[in-house]
This record gives sequence, C-alpha cells and structure tokens, in this order.
Amino acid sequence: MGDARLSSESLAQGVAALRSGGVIAYPTEAVWGLGCDPDNEQALTALLRLKARDPAKGMILIAGDIAQFGPWLQGLDPALHAPLVASWPGPNTWLVPDNGRSHPLVRGGHRSVALRVSDHPLVAELCAAFGGPIVSTSANPAGEPPALSAGQVRDYFGESLAAVVEGPLGGLDQPSTIRDLVSGRVLRG
Repeated sequence: MGDARLSSESLAQGVAALRSGGVIAYPTEAVWGLGCDPDNEQALTALLRLKARDPAKGMILIAGDIAQFGPWLQGLDPALHAPLVASWPGPNTWLVPDNGRSHPLVRGGHRSVALRVSDHPLVAELCAAFGGPIVSTSANPAGEPPALSAGQVRDYFGESLAAVVEGPLGGLDQPSTIRDLVSGRVLRG
C-alpha cells in the first residue's frame, strides 16, 4: 500500500460530503466501504436504502485512533480496554456494550456497537479531517460481493454517492475479524 495519502481535494470533497449528510465510498483494509456521519439520521437512512441493508443488522463505526471513540467507550469497565488497545489500530472490530451514545440505526437490533480503529492511512486521515468516526459498511448492494475498486463502486451505485474518495485498498484478503468484547466470542473470523 505504501504511504498512501489523500489529495487535499479528495479529502476536502469527502469531508464536505460527510458534513452535508452525504454517503461516501472509500477504500478500507480489504474492500471498499460506504460511510456517512454516524449521528446524521438522514445519512444513515440513505446509506441503508442505498445498500438495501436490513436496519436490524447495525453498522460498524471506524476511526483513525482510539481517542476518537472516547464518547463510545465512556463508562466501559477499565479491564475491557486492554483488548481494544492491544488490537488497534488494525483489522479488528469489537462489539462494545452500547453506553447510549450510538444512534439506533448504527446499533441496529443489538445492545452493542461495532467499533474498529483502522490502520489504513487514508481512513485515518479521513476520520481526522472529519473530526471523528464514520460509518463503515462494505460497498455493495445486499447479496452482491463487496466492491474491490472505485470502478466497481461506481458500477454498483452510479451517481447516488456524494463522493468517492480514491485510493488503494489496504492489502488484506479478508474483512476485519469481529469479536464480542465481553464474551471474547468471534462472530466473523
């Protein structure tokens, strides 16, 4: 992947789209993702509609560093912080007990919220410029394989996206591992 960095124009377009309630596409560690502001109900609804995703499934939030998840981790048992710190940044998504901070559409039908701190430099730069975590769900309509290129994203969604942030994938073959923080159970390996 090298030292991939967003162009200032691409970064500005992606952040402006997020702040205006748009849905964007961007490269992650293994596949292209769709994202939006996790606190904007209209953006969350638009993303779910675009993907034809069941709202009960919930969505992952992705950040560039663990500090960006401060509000989501507030009140968490200090003993549960160790696995997070040990595995982030990296391709590890943790289901963390929701403390009431998460929008219901992010949480879905669950009592936890899925959080990941990415080690992808483009994701980290995008989240830093936005000022916090963004939604991260695979860029594909329900039932289709995840997009592996910007071209495939455009084939799937056409002009429905507010921005496509160009850049390379992170070089992983599989999406992140998903584990329950409290039980340690692996839900996706």
